[in-house]
Amino acid sequence: MTETTQLGLPLVQPAQAQKHVTVNEAFARLDALAQISLAGEGGVAPASPVDGALYAVAAGASGLWAGEDGRLALFLNGGWMFVTPKVGWRGWRADTGVAVAFDGADWIAGGGAFSANGAGFVQRSVEVDHSVGAGATSLVAGFIPANATVYGITGRVLADIGGAASFEVGVAGSSNRYGSGIGVSTGAWLRGITGNPLAYYSDTDVVLTATGGSFDGSGVVRLAVNFAELTLPRA
Repeated sequence: MTETTQLGLPLVQPAQAQKHVTVNEAFARLDALAQISLAGEGGVAPASPVDGALYAVAAGASGLWAGEDGRLALFLNGGWMFVTPKVGWRGWRADTGVAVAFDGADWIAGGGAFSANGAGFVQRSVEVDHSVGAGATSLVAGFIPANATVYGITGRVLADIGGAASFEVGVAGSSNRYGSGIGVSTGAWLRGITGNPLAYYSDTDVVLTATGGSFDGSGVVRLAVNFAELTLPRA
C-alpha cells in the first residue's frame, strides 16, 4: 500500500530515503483536502496560481491540465499535483461563494440530495447589492432564476433610500409578496416568507415599490433570494 484510501495521502515506505519529502507532500494534500475550498473550475490552468490553490478540472481540459478531467488540481511548490475526488466529497467554491458536492462526475452547487447520475434537490441563495433607481418602482432584473421554487427573499438596507417613506418588495402582479412597510434607513431589513413555496418557470424580475413618495435614485439594498431547484440527471 503506497497511499491512504480516502485522501490518497502518500505513505512512507520501509527503508525509504528522503522521508521528509513524502511526509511534507502528505501534509500539503491533507491541508488542501480536509476542508476543500475550490479557487475555481475550468479546463485551463490559471497563469499565476497561488501556492496551495485548489481547482476543479473541467471536461476537455488542455495544456498543463490535459488528461486530468474531473480531478482536483493542487498547485504546490511551483507545480501541479492531481487528486481524484470521491463521491460525496463536499467543499466550498471560493469564487462563487456556494457550497458544492461531488456526485461522481460534477461538482454540484448548493446543498441537498443527489442521485448517482446528477439528479438532485438543491437549495441555493443568490445575493445582489441593488442601487435603487429613481421613480415609483425600481427593478432588479431577472433576479429570481428560471425553474426556482422560492421560499422567500431577505434583505437589508445598506445606504439610506431617499424619496419614499417605506417600500415593498414583490414581483409583477404582487408588489408586496415578499414584504411591505420596509424602512428606508440604513440597517432596515426584511424577511419575506410566503405561506407556500412558489415556483417560477422563467427568469423573473423583483420589483421594489415606493410608498409615501417616489424613489429619488439614492440608496442601496442588499437582497437575497432563497430557493430550491431540481437538477436533471445526466444522459
